[in-house]
Amino acid sequence: MNRLFRLGSVLRARKAQEDAARGAVMQSRADIREAEALLRRRKLDLVGSAAPTEGTARAMVASLVARQSLAAGLFGAQRMVTDAEEVEREKVAALADAAKRRRAVEMMAERHAATVRAHDLRVDQANLDELAITSKARQAAGSVAKSDAAETNGSEV
Repeated sequence: MNRLFRLGSVLRARKAQEDAARGAVMQSRADIREAEALLRRRKLDLVGSAAPTEGTARAMVASLVARQSLAAGLFGAQRMVTDAEEVEREKVAALADAAKRRRAVEMMAERHAATVRAHDLRVDQANLDELAITSKARQAAGSVAKSDAAETNGSEV
């Protein structure tokens, strides 16, 4: 029986793929945190820029345009958060898929190890049975030899 699990390199590759997927999930979560921080900053910027209540028409228009620009930045930041969350969902799905593939190979490795253990137990049991049979045969041969020797010694007297 081949004791070596031939798919060991495949298992190592699957583990590496899972680790890479886990790293991608962690990176996407960091991207979400960065996008959320940008969103908070943009909200504070928009809230902090109140519309002017007095001034020239040009100043009022410039202020409104600036607020619209801040609102567009806020919308863009919100879109970044949404996109980052979508990427994270995709990365989590890829991680789950990588974990399933790794687990499938691990299960084959476990079955192989169980088969090797069962084979070893069968071989050990066969060896024990052989020893027991050989021992009984020796004992039987020894008792026959002793009885023959006793008969031979008893008839010579």
